[in-house]
Amino acid sequence: MAQYTTLTKKDVETILKPYGVKQITSFKILSGGSENTNYQVQTNSEKLVVTICELKTEKNATELAQLLEHLAHYNYETSTLLRTQDNELLTLWQEKPVMVKSFVEGTIIEHLPNYLITLIGSQLGKLHKIEAPKYLQNHANFGKQEFCNVKKYAANSSFETWLMDNLEYIQPFISSKLPQGIIHADVFSNNVIVNELQDTVVIMDFEEAVNYYRVYDIGMTIIGICGEGNTINFEKVRALLKGYQKEVTLLDIEINALQAFTVYAGSAMTFWRHSHFNFIKPDPAFYNHYKGLQVLTDFIKQQPIDCFVKLAR
Repeated sequence: MAQYTTLTKKDVETILKPYGVKQITSFKILSGGSENTNYQVQTNSEKLVVTICELKTEKNATELAQLLEHLAHYNYETSTLLRTQDNELLTLWQEKPVMVKSFVEGTIIEHLPNYLITLIGSQLGKLHKIEAPKYLQNHANFGKQEFCNVKKYAANSSFETWLMDNLEYIQPFISSKLPQGIIHADVFSNNVIVNELQDTVVIMDFEEAVNYYRVYDIGMTIIGICGEGNTINFEKVRALLKGYQKEVTLLDIEINALQAFTVYAGSAMTFWRHSHFNFIKPDPAFYNHYKGLQVLTDFIKQQPIDCFVKLAR
């Protein structure tokens, strides 16, 4: 990731002083994440992560901090938020919100084996059983309600046509009967920590969490960890759904909508890449970054209508 905020040891000590943290022995920048600067900090007794929210308002950062505490209340395993000695959720550094969290030991595995994908499915199911707090927004970031924004920068383009065609394909499967809840909406391999023994997984980074259709979250996770180049590994999908249904039994309406919602998730992520690198923060090196996901999404859409139904049953 791009390092937005550079900290010295004195800066880190100043940031951590309200938390009563002393005797910092080392610190280093962490890779990963596109909207935050993250530092791992080692003290004499613990490892912490200092997260500087580069793009979030104080309100948005507070809601994320509240969500982490909400998950902890339900004993959901992810990074734990630390409050200041004055019981504050956040502090500010150069007018940017700062969170301090526990460091989760483990590694990131880019190509996850099926047995770990089953564990991820279980963790996703556990998440979906937790009651959603009222402050979470009820639509996905870069979801269908934002697809029309493509007209602002790519009107009458082949990409607009592709996106609108997918929206038309998805629309019949949108229903008020579909269960909703807290969804992570970004379970890619770089947001999953695997422990040293490779027998537990922790889903991290709830930046995109919203109160939305749980089948959308499953679809996004299929995009995030079951893709292999331009295709989907259906045995990985089967492993994910097996783990998920150890915690949550999918309804028939969700099973029938799974293929469409995987196309939906793929379209949303493709749209994000297209708009972000071609319009919001143009970067010639990444103009075509969306195309791999676009091909993957097309592959899913082209599968037989009963393909995902068979995998879920």
